[in-house]
Amino acid sequence: MTGARDGPYEDTAAPPAPRDGRTHGTAPPASASTRAATVRHWSIRAVLPLSLGLWLFSLRSVPLDRMRDLGLLQVLPALFWLAAALLTLGFCLALSDRRTHGAWLTGYVLGLIALLHATPTLLYPTLRYSWAWKHLAVVDAMLRHGGEVPNADKFAVYNDWPGFFQLNALFLRATGLDSAVGYAAWTPAFANALLLAPLLLLYRSVTRDRRLVWGGVWIFYSCSWVGQDYFAPQTFAFLLFMTVTALLFRQLPTSALPRPDPRRRDGWPPALLAGVVVLVAAIVVSHPLTPLMLISALVALSLPRRNRRVVLPVLAAAVVLTALWDATVARSYISVHIQNLVQSLVQPDENVASGLAATGNAAPGQILLSAVDRGLSAVVVVLAVAAFVVRRWTRRTGLPLLAVAPLPLLAVNAYGGEMLFRAYLFALPAAAFLVAALLLPPTTRHHPVRTLAVYPLFLALLGGLVFGYYGKEAVNRFTPGEVAAARYVTDHAPPGSRIVTLTSDVPGLDRYYEQHRRIQLAHQSPKDTERLVRHPLAGVSAFLYGSTEEQPSYIVLSRAQDMNGYLTGALPADTSRHLRSAMANAPGFTLVYADENATVYRYVTPRPVGGTP
Repeated sequence: MTGARDGPYEDTAAPPAPRDGRTHGTAPPASASTRAATVRHWSIRAVLPLSLGLWLFSLRSVPLDRMRDLGLLQVLPALFWLAAALLTLGFCLALSDRRTHGAWLTGYVLGLIALLHATPTLLYPTLRYSWAWKHLAVVDAMLRHGGEVPNADKFAVYNDWPGFFQLNALFLRATGLDSAVGYAAWTPAFANALLLAPLLLLYRSVTRDRRLVWGGVWIFYSCSWVGQDYFAPQTFAFLLFMTVTALLFRQLPTSALPRPDPRRRDGWPPALLAGVVVLVAAIVVSHPLTPLMLISALVALSLPRRNRRVVLPVLAAAVVLTALWDATVARSYISVHIQNLVQSLVQPDENVASGLAATGNAAPGQILLSAVDRGLSAVVVVLAVAAFVVRRWTRRTGLPLLAVAPLPLLAVNAYGGEMLFRAYLFALPAAAFLVAALLLPPTTRHHPVRTLAVYPLFLALLGGLVFGYYGKEAVNRFTPGEVAAARYVTDHAPPGSRIVTLTSDVPGLDRYYEQHRRIQLAHQSPKDTERLVRHPLAGVSAFLYGSTEEQPSYIVLSRAQDMNGYLTGALPADTSRHLRSAMANAPGFTLVYADENATVYRYVTPRPVGGTP
C-alpha cells in the first residue's frame, strides 16, 4: 500500500556493505557476529531436510489400532513431534535472516503442509473420511448417468451444484481412470499447497515486508483446524474464493505491488476481469455457501470509496450469476428449503449457538478437543483484534473488512450447525495476517532475536491445530475390511434394497445411492434410538419389515461406527455388540460377510407359518 507512513510497506533489507567488508560508517563487523550469522545461515539449510527426514522416519510403525479419544495424537511417536518442533524452529530462523532465499521459506511452508496433511494419507491404507467417500459416489453416479442423477433423494443437492463433480468426471473421462479414489486421498496436501499461491499474492498486495508475508502464511496453516480441505466442493470453492480475493486485492489502488501497466491507475484489465468472472461462475455452480461468502466479502470491501472501481464489477457479476443459478438450476433445492432459510433470519442467536455442539455425552478426549478448538479460535480472534487496535496501518489494508465479512452469514443461517466453522475458515486468511502484523512489528533494524521470540507461540498455535485436525482420526480412518464390507453390499444389493447402519461412517456404501435407501439408526427419532439401545433386535427390525428376496435389507456394523458412537456419545459403546448377538440367531437374518472390523447381515422378512399373520 503505497503512500502509508506507519506501515511495513518497504522491504527492510539492509543496504549492501562496501566491498572492503566494512559497514557504512562503522568498524568492520565483529567476528562473533559473523560466525553467528554463518551458523544461522547453514542451520536454516540443514534443519529443513533433517526435520522432514525425521518426520518420514517416524511414520514407519504407528499403532493405528490404538487410537481412541484423541485420534492420531495418542499414537504418533515422539519423533514426529520433534520433527514438527524442528521444522517450526527452522522456519523462525529463516524468517529472522534477510539473506534467506524465498525458496527456503517456500520449502519450510510446503514441509509444514506435508507434515500436517500428508501424514494420514501415508499412514492409512484407504481413503480417509466418510464424506470424501460420499463425494466419490456422486462423481461415479454422474459418470454413469452422464450428468444429473435421478432418484437422488438426499443427494439431490449435488445435482443443483454439480460443478466440482462434473469437473472430476471430465478429468476421469479424459485420463481413462476408473475412479477418483486414487488421487482423492492426496487432496488435503495438494489443495493446501495450491492455496499457497493466492495467499502469497494477497499478502504481497498488502505489504512489502517479507517477514509479515511469510509469517502470515505460516500462521494461516498453523490455525486452519476446521478440516475443509478434503475431496469436496467446499475445498474447490474455497481455493477459487481465495484466488478471486487475491486478484482483487492486487488490483486495488492501495496495492503494494507495482502495476504491470503503469498507465492504468485503477480498474481491471479486460482480460483479467473476464478471467475473474469465470472463476466466480465456477464458484457459483459448485457450492451453495461460497458464493454468499464471496458476495459478503465484496460488499465489505466496497465500503471504502477508493475500492469501488475494482470491487463493484466483480460484485455485480457475483450477484447476477448467483441469482440466475439459484432461480434456475438450483430452484428445486431453494424452493424446498426457502421456509427454513426465512426462519433462520429471525434466529441469529440460535444460528451462532448451533455450531457450539454439546459435549455432555462425548468421550473425555473429545471434550478436551472441543475446548482446545474453541481456545485456538478465540486466540486468533483476540490477536487479530489487538492488531487492529495497535497496528493502525492494518486498518487501511482492507483485511479487517475481509475478516469480518463472514459475520452476517453467521447470524442469518446455521448451515446445518457448521456456519460457525465456515465463518472461521473464510475469516482466517485475513485474521492470520493481522496476527502476524501484531507479532512481527515492522523494523528497519536487524533483530533476529525478536523474530525468534515468536517461536513458542508458533509452537502453541501448531499444537492447538493438531487437536482439531487429528483428534477425530479414530473415526476418519477406515480399514481395508471396512471398505471390502461396503463393496460387498453395493455389489450384491439389488436395486430397491435397504442398507442399514448405525452411523454414516462406512466407506463407499453410497456407491449406488440412487438405487438404494440408506437408513442410519443413530439419526432417527429419540424414541427409535431408545428402542435400539434397550431392545436391539426390535430397534433394527422396525426399519426392515417387508424386505423380500428381490429387495432385501443389509445391516452393516463396523469399527468406525462403533468408534463414532463412543466418541460422540450418540450410542452406547456396546450397541453394536448387542445387535450382533441378537441378529446371530434371529429368523430372517443371514451373516453374509465377516471381518474383524466389519460385519454384514442380509435380512429377508420370514414368510408366515400357517397362513396370514
